[in-house]
Formats: sequence, C-alpha cells, structure tokens
Amino acid sequence: MSDAALPTVAEVRAAAEAVKAALDRHLAAVESRIGDDDPDVYAAFNELAAAAEEYDELLYDRYDEVTPFEIPTPEDGLPYTGPAEPAAFSVLIRRDYAVVEPARLIAQAERVVAHDREAELDHDGGTADALGVLFGEYEPDEIASRAKDFGLEEGDSTLWIAASEEVAEPGEWLGTPFAHIDPQDVMHRFDVSSVFDGEDEDDEYAEDAEGGEGAEDGAPAERGLTPA
Repeated sequence: MSDAALPTVAEVRAAAEAVKAALDRHLAAVESRIGDDDPDVYAAFNELAAAAEEYDELLYDRYDEVTPFEIPTPEDGLPYTGPAEPAAFSVLIRRDYAVVEPARLIAQAERVVAHDREAELDHDGGTADALGVLFGEYEPDEIASRAKDFGLEEGDSTLWIAASEEVAEPGEWLGTPFAHIDPQDVMHRFDVSSVFDGEDEDDEYAEDAEGGEGAEDGAPAERGLTPA
C-alpha cells in the first residue's frame, strides 16, 4: 500500500475508541441479558466483531501490526428468533453461475427458439437474451442439473427456509421479494460451496462406505445449517 493510501493516525485511534465503546456495549448487554438467545447480546456481539475487524485492518495497514485476539463468527449465523409455530414460511434460493462458454449458452437458446414459436431472442441475441429464453423453457432445477450442457459453471448456492406469522397477501412482496426477510427468521438453511471442500471428509464420504451416493468428484460440498 502506498503512503498516500495509508490510514491516518487519527483514523486508527478512532477505530480503537470504537472497539472500546463496543466492548462496553457488549458487556452491558451480557450483564442485562434475558435468556440464552437474547437478541441484544447477539447484536452487541456483531457490533464488537465489526469494530474489532475494522481496527485490526487499519492497525495492520498503518503499522504492519495485528491484534492478539480474534472474534469468531458463529458457523450457524444468527440465532432463530421467529415464531415457534409459524403459520407460513418462505423458501429463498440463490444459485450462482459463471458463463464459461457463451457460444454454447447461445446455441442452446437458439435450439429452443427453433422449436418453440413463442420463444425468441430479443435485442442482439447475446447471453442475457439466451438466459431469458432458457429460463423460460427449463425449470431452474433442470438448468442446475445440466449446467455444463448450457455452458455454465456452478458456484455457491444456498437455500433458506424463513418462518412468518401470517401468509402474505397476493402480490404483496413481488416488487422487492428479498427485502423483508430477517435472517433471524430463518429456521433452516442449506449451503453448497467449494469452500467446504476438505471439511469433515469422513462424513462427506460416509454414504459411499454404506453403498449410497457420495459427492461427485469436483462437486461443491454441501452443508445443512440449523440456526440455534
């Protein structure tokens, strides 16, 4: 990092003061906690973690030093604080893909257009239009299972099951479908990522030893999480 981009002494000191204030708020939340899953404690914990991380980064950038402590992030994320008996729930899915073979993607879309009079490639017929055609023709699960056929490479994916106390009105959230989900309403989640490769290898291949299906070679590892 160049000298011009270095944080100032004042910025490092301000970050240190922020850590001190966050420590005080965390201690106060712990001292007045109500139950094991007090949301105020978790909020203070997250504020402290963010302040400590910011201070650590500035300290390293300015002085090439690090702090002697590390605040862990809970593997399961935020604790579940939603209804015990939800009247409804939402399933949120995110799947990331890299377009590694644009020509193959476009060719697959052109095949659909050739056999479906209602399908058409608009504008310049590029990858954006091709994706519109393919997702109009195939279910997302089929595209996921045939990603290579469409010139795609799978990245991370996650599925959240979020509880709610009442059923949403028709059309209520269509304009902003993901804006009203509180992570603490997530009852269960299932993550798939190559970052999990090598974790708990004995468990990952346990099904193979029992004659079942294990993870395919090169396939991202999956981890199911249930918030505390």
